[in-house]
Amino acid sequence: MQLTVESVLNYKILENARILTAKNSVADRIVQWVSVMEMPVENFVRQNELVLTTAIGCHNNVDSFKSFVQDIIDSNASALMVAIGRHVFDIPREVLELAERQNFVIIELPWEVRFSNIIEEVMKNISDAQYKDREKSEKVQQELLKLILSDTDLNHISKYIQRQIDCQLLITDRNGFIQAASGYSQDFIGKWKNAVILGDFPIQREAELVNNDPMLRKFRTGDLDGKVILQIPVLQVSEDPQGYIFVVLPKEMPTVSYLTNFRAAVLEHAATAISLWLSRENAIEETKANLRSDFVQEVATGEFISMDQALSRSKLLGYNLDLPYVCLIGFPENFKELFEKREKDYDSYVQWKESMIRYIEEEIYFAAQSLKREVMMTYQGNQLLIYLEKPVESTEDHIIDFLDLTDRRLRNLLPEVTISWGIGDYIEGFKGLAESYHHAIMALDIGRRKKGKGNRMLYSDTQIDRVLLNLAQNEEMKKVMMSTIQPLVEYDKQRNMDLTGTLKSYNQCQGNVSQAARVLSLHRQSLLYRLRKIESLTGLSLIDPDDLFLLDLSLKTWEIGIAENINE
Repeated sequence: MQLTVESVLNYKILENARILTAKNSVADRIVQWVSVMEMPVENFVRQNELVLTTAIGCHNNVDSFKSFVQDIIDSNASALMVAIGRHVFDIPREVLELAERQNFVIIELPWEVRFSNIIEEVMKNISDAQYKDREKSEKVQQELLKLILSDTDLNHISKYIQRQIDCQLLITDRNGFIQAASGYSQDFIGKWKNAVILGDFPIQREAELVNNDPMLRKFRTGDLDGKVILQIPVLQVSEDPQGYIFVVLPKEMPTVSYLTNFRAAVLEHAATAISLWLSRENAIEETKANLRSDFVQEVATGEFISMDQALSRSKLLGYNLDLPYVCLIGFPENFKELFEKREKDYDSYVQWKESMIRYIEEEIYFAAQSLKREVMMTYQGNQLLIYLEKPVESTEDHIIDFLDLTDRRLRNLLPEVTISWGIGDYIEGFKGLAESYHHAIMALDIGRRKKGKGNRMLYSDTQIDRVLLNLAQNEEMKKVMMSTIQPLVEYDKQRNMDLTGTLKSYNQCQGNVSQAARVLSLHRQSLLYRLRKIESLTGLSLIDPDDLFLLDLSLKTWEIGIAENINE
């Protein structure tokens, strides 16, 4: 049990002491230290310290006395006991009003009460309390080690710690990604994720310390949803955090009041125990994740010799290859730009990107579970490679529903992230998995060229584009088409007239000049001028069907470009 100012006032030697201010606060004021202090205070008073004084330095000067008391208050002391009868006969009314306004306890002591007797009693009680706390915390430490050795899961360990410290907590990895949490609303979890993405958590080194007590140097505080969040790192041997414990304090609970010696010791023991748990689990999970990731990549690239070999591996990893799958490729477009905005909040781009991918993967798994679909996934080569279970006799709507749900959740969590999607088609059989992957890659490539970043492209919608790409591989065809479109491209660069855009709109309007002028927001005569310029530069006529076909084919081939690998 903690020692309080109220407990101290119950000593027999203090039976004649009088509480002058903040009488209702004595039961809440914790006493962890005791000292005798005269002016100047400077930084010699610690938090939760009971201060004894004769006020000899004040010389009956009210302003000096007020300054002295204010310094004690600013030090977050527990209370001030003033010996009356030699140097001070009455505490000035102005001083008492100052203390009352700030709810600070001032106690009047008879001169004959020896400070040494008070200090002896207080230190004995503090030592007794610390001994009992140490005994309790050591029992907690032993219990935590038993839980670790008995292979208890992290949620059960988390709940045990919560019972000891009387507060909810979160256990996260080094990026703030939640490993264990219980009793939190989805709203709070969503706010936590946003705070992590914004760099508010984990709290960085420059964040405010709890206080200057050496025992509490590891603790830092932050704020989320109107609640104080207390952070302690889970350290590896290298002293780099491999995770964190976050204690969510109740609203209006002062950190100093909450963080008793016992709770601080329990959290220290918890950090050590969780470090052991994370070290073991991280090694297991990292190995498992790498094996799963490599497996999905090998399925996509067709590296398995036989179906039997793939099936045996898939069962070990918890995948079911007997299900029908469609491949999707997601390409995050703007990670580097977003990181540059928040670079100061993270140690490295790799660390930041890792946390982003973890959150995206979590939302993808959630969307798949919501739709009751199995999913296999990996992130390699700056791409999300996903195999999504295809329902029996379904159309492509199930893929659209899946991406809609994923995008909707990601817009709330990562509103600035832009992802382009390429969607393969379902091809029966084991070898169809690799073929669906290559189709998804091609759809992504075409979609990014044709529609721009942040769009979706189905492989089934790329028939014309694939024909054009194949045509562009033929050197003779390439020469013909490029010689046709090149003059327009060069003229656009020099004069910024957008003749290629004009030709595209003209063709889409099937040669209707008035309609094309409205689409382009041009005067009819301006459009006719552009059309004549197109004819003069290319030597082709827009009213000749063959010439118009060649122009349209050349323009579309130029827009789609020549197939190449997607690089970030």
